[in-house]
Amino acid sequence: MNNLTDTPRSRYELHCHLDGSVRPGTVADLAREQGITLDRPVEDLVVAPADCGSLTTFLSYIDIPLQVLQTPEALTRVARELVEDWSADGVVHGEVRFAPQLHGRYGTTLDEAVQAVADGLHAGREATGVHTGLLLCCLRHQTADESLAVAEAALRNREQVAGLDLAGDENLFTARRHQAAFGLAHSAGLPCTVHAGEAAGPESVWEAIDVLGAHRIGHGVRCHSDAALLDRLRTDRIALEMCPTSNVQTGAVPSLRDHPATRLLADGLPVTISTDTRTTSATSLRCEFDALRLSASWGPGHEARVQEHAARAAFASPFRATH
Repeated sequence: MNNLTDTPRSRYELHCHLDGSVRPGTVADLAREQGITLDRPVEDLVVAPADCGSLTTFLSYIDIPLQVLQTPEALTRVARELVEDWSADGVVHGEVRFAPQLHGRYGTTLDEAVQAVADGLHAGREATGVHTGLLLCCLRHQTADESLAVAEAALRNREQVAGLDLAGDENLFTARRHQAAFGLAHSAGLPCTVHAGEAAGPESVWEAIDVLGAHRIGHGVRCHSDAALLDRLRTDRIALEMCPTSNVQTGAVPSLRDHPATRLLADGLPVTISTDTRTTSATSLRCEFDALRLSASWGPGHEARVQEHAARAAFASPFRATH
């Protein structure tokens, strides 16, 4: 692993959703090309308010981007543009995730969707030098067989795919039904992350670790009330992929000032900071750290520690370190 310098030009993004990070102008372009009528200004459709009140409302702002991302060409374009945006944001390593099973409305297969995003990442990487990784998302509300198909697609495209994720509503759907998919990933040495502790409490994080074998936890903002869980996360160096602006928008935390990242970082937890959705949250890593400086008194030392944690937790080589 490279030594991290205390500079805002060496940023690592581990939790970024492709469909929530499409440039508004690109959404408008793709809608026009595809004959899709937008009934309001595009920013109103794709940028969520500061207080959505719930994860469900927040996710509704991704509906239009998903609608225009149903062709390989569109997926390739937005993946390339994301890498360009990472470069402008000082990101040296970015990992993006998406659910290929949501992009088959016009017949695009899982493998074609994966290859299209991989092609866009490659083009962006060649143009900018930003190192990239691609994660595939299983979805909690889908069946075990559907998740297994995503895991199998990840392994068929192992050269392009760096990890497997589980996303969705923790309160309504258990992680346990997706155990076969994650077992397959583990058997092939594919690292795994799980959205947990965002909409539900510590029990969701325990399930992600003990049932699905998560190497990282997506968000995890509700883990701070369980001392035994914090000990486990600290001991096993299970990184927390925290996304402050998004966490406030969805109501997972009340404010940036109250965000648990500050005290968990001070308590030795491997906290990382990401954007979650660059467009839906109208943010960047630079904005996230600026907001933490203003609201939670973060300084250069906080960011340096967070970047070191992210570099260690990265799934995509050459940055991934052995746990």
